[in-house]
Amino acid sequence: MSRLVCLEPRAPGAAWAPFTGARPIAELRAGVWRIRERWAALLELADVSVMGDHAAGFADVDSAPLLPCGPVAGPAVIARSDFAPAGPPRTLAPGIRRLIHGESTVAWIVAAGESWPGPHQDGAALAVQGLPLRGAWDLVSALERLLAGDCLACSGEAGEPVPAGTIVLGDPSDVACLGAAVEPGVVFDVRHGAVVLEEGVEVRAGTRLEGPLFAGPGSLLLGGAIRNSAIGPRCRVHGEVSSCVFLGYANKSHDGFLGHSVVGQWANLGAGTITSNLKNTYGEVRLDLPGGRLATGRTNLGTLFGDHAKTGIGTLLSTGTVVGAGASVVGAPVPRWVPPFAWGAGGAERLDEEGFVKIARRVMPRRQVEVGAALEASLRALHARLAR
Repeated sequence: MSRLVCLEPRAPGAAWAPFTGARPIAELRAGVWRIRERWAALLELADVSVMGDHAAGFADVDSAPLLPCGPVAGPAVIARSDFAPAGPPRTLAPGIRRLIHGESTVAWIVAAGESWPGPHQDGAALAVQGLPLRGAWDLVSALERLLAGDCLACSGEAGEPVPAGTIVLGDPSDVACLGAAVEPGVVFDVRHGAVVLEEGVEVRAGTRLEGPLFAGPGSLLLGGAIRNSAIGPRCRVHGEVSSCVFLGYANKSHDGFLGHSVVGQWANLGAGTITSNLKNTYGEVRLDLPGGRLATGRTNLGTLFGDHAKTGIGTLLSTGTVVGAGASVVGAPVPRWVPPFAWGAGGAERLDEEGFVKIARRVMPRRQVEVGAALEASLRALHARLAR
């Protein structure tokens, strides 16, 4: 049986900030699922690993094994991490050597007894659906393109009846409670897409859920209007949230608008944190990153929060802000680029390695994750790569 190897870009660069060097792109959430999970579902493969060097030493909860770059022995499929596949599972006929999207090769099939030396354009190809990802901001674009179909597919699973005492606007069959606990008074608006609540999700009274919307296992939805978003496992979400991606294990327990944003794993947004997701000119959002300004092609874009990033109470974030991994944003004004491990918005001070690990040891057990040797080594490697 073939195995799946998700191939990271050799040099993701500034376009993938704040995740470059912090987290493999394959571990990012595009729609309901992580990119490697999308590839595994498309190809119906269970043996999955990621290959790349920019985040060497990475490990996190439920992450795939990370391999160094090198030849890959078949049978295997090598799939690009910067492409989010879509559509039903595909059967690879004998002789197919590549998967293509438009003019681009997005995956290579390696037969048994052969070795994959690197990307090439040789052999018969099969076209697949999906979305090329140019940078971290395209996780929001993926949400817009893929989330409705993802949620519709999930809502077809055998779920429980619509909880008593709730209000449904639209077809009740588009509410999928797959082991979730929902209090009376919750509003489900499924007129524009399904709402999917996985095992262990809790939804408190006073919450309005507008589809398409997905909440992963163990997440708590604590009130407010939450719409058009993909929320990973064990997150806490409250307030007005629109078109956002939560990778998982993040905390936004308080009021404050969050729009068209990506929230990294283990991030914590303090009470009253507010993002702007639209310029006063209604023009294209550009990111101010080390090395220069980067065009996104998007009109709506909030903040890209890296893993373990934190904001203090009352933090106000401009359109297109990027907060690096491990940064703690306090005070004002907040620049549109906050370096990794910055302590305070200006970045003049940095959180040292011991301080970073100490905080993680306090935070992660709050989500029932203990920091063992492998996780600690990953945290220290993260700090060593990015705290410059």
